[in-house]
Amino acid sequence: MNKIFYLIGGAPTTGKSTVAKLLAKEFSLPWISTDQLREIVKPYGDKNRFPTLYDTTNLTAEEFLSMYSAEQIAEMGFKQGDDVWPAVKGLLNNKSDWQRGGIVEGVNILPHLVAEENYVNKEKVKPIFLVDLDKERMSQVVYTRGLYDDADKYSDDVKDKEVEWAMIFAQRLKKEAEKYGFPCVEISKTESDIDAIMRVLKLPDPKL
Repeated sequence: MNKIFYLIGGAPTTGKSTVAKLLAKEFSLPWISTDQLREIVKPYGDKNRFPTLYDTTNLTAEEFLSMYSAEQIAEMGFKQGDDVWPAVKGLLNNKSDWQRGGIVEGVNILPHLVAEENYVNKEKVKPIFLVDLDKERMSQVVYTRGLYDDADKYSDDVKDKEVEWAMIFAQRLKKEAEKYGFPCVEISKTESDIDAIMRVLKLPDPKL
């Protein structure tokens, strides 16, 4: 197998980790999430240079969602992508690790970052972005599972704002992916999602 990196970006609750696990199993590739990368770099990061890695430290979901507007939270998500990107670049550029390639997934994989590096032309890199623009479906996830924390750990009073920022993030992500010509799949949370994603990546259906 030729060396290849799959970059799976997407809005919250779109199945990024599920897709990453399937690809990792099918092609025997390592994978990591940007959530993990954030935790890895935090102890060594500069709080002044990469503030979004630390802005929510020690805040409860209630405090965080009350402190900022939905628009501000969505913007923070994009800025956090900028702060995490150096760690992603380190994986893509390191010649000794991940010699056969690998998979990086998470909300911090953003179209403008991939486009700036021109990886798609220089390297065997396949980006894909996943969004769910169904507000009712997002509300159900937020009210039953939660995003910032487990749903039962914070009140319903702030959950509508969580739905709102997730939808703003998804819409902006879709628009940006289209701007740079990267594939963006609108998922429906059905079995057809995996088929659609594999078609976009021009891969055979993974063995489930």
